[in-house]
Amino acid sequence: MKSGKKLLAVMMAAMFAAGTVVGCGSAGSADTKDAQAETTGKEETVKAEETTAAESTTAEAKGGNVDLYVFVAASLKNTMEKIKETYEKDHTNVNIIYNADSSGTLQKQIEEGAQCDVFFSAATKQMDALKEGGLVVDGSVTDLLENKIVLIKPTGGKTEVTGFDNITKASSLALAGEDVPVGQYARKLFTNLGTLDQVMKMEINEGANVTAVLTAVAEGSNEVGVVYATDAASMADKVEIIAEADSSMIDPAVYPVGRILNKEATGEQARAAAEFKEYLVSDEGVMKLFTDAGFAKSSK
Repeated sequence: MKSGKKLLAVMMAAMFAAGTVVGCGSAGSADTKDAQAETTGKEETVKAEETTAAESTTAEAKGGNVDLYVFVAASLKNTMEKIKETYEKDHTNVNIIYNADSSGTLQKQIEEGAQCDVFFSAATKQMDALKEGGLVVDGSVTDLLENKIVLIKPTGGKTEVTGFDNITKASSLALAGEDVPVGQYARKLFTNLGTLDQVMKMEINEGANVTAVLTAVAEGSNEVGVVYATDAASMADKVEIIAEADSSMIDPAVYPVGRILNKEATGEQARAAAEFKEYLVSDEGVMKLFTDAGFAKSSK
């Protein structure tokens, strides 16, 4: 009996020991899985952080989105819109914001602190004034284009005017203001012809910019008007050219483009301005767009 009881006790002890080992083994397995899961989670977090850092570095290398403020003479607007479309396709991080008006108005806005990166003027006078005021980046100005002064009338409109020399025969004249380059060129032309006093006694509809003058004639509000050749070409179905001023009357209008000292610009914005200005003066496709619109490359 004693022998049987000893055997039974030994067997029960063995079974208890085995159960304890199994129990310890299950707990160990769970702990191992938890540890592995924690390690995996940490590894994934590290990888995600590394990926984000890499993407950030790549984005920084490419440059973030940049707003570029470009002031352009009204006579350039149509062509510059085409240039903007092409440029932004190739420079997806650059957003070109145009301000188109008379060069005199744009000059005043820049002098009063308007944010501007590139200025494309219809005359050297406004650019020179900004240079004298210390508002232009040194060495950044290029005389890029030339334009001609023309006398126009509405398509099909009747007039006795045959040229600039007998313009006073018209009942009314659309003429840009004195601070507008095309208006300045026109006044100089009439001065050279010796007729300025007589012209200024006419019934004059003074336009804020060349676009306003062109529109006034196209709509028939005035019998004749003085604009650039490129403007007349942009509304060839609505206006006709009566005469074109040649070099004996006045020199061609020169269009300079330069970079403005923008105190609010970031480093990336300043670089984008330099690249865009260089694109305007050196790209053959850009020059073709200008010549197709009636401009000529500056001889200066």
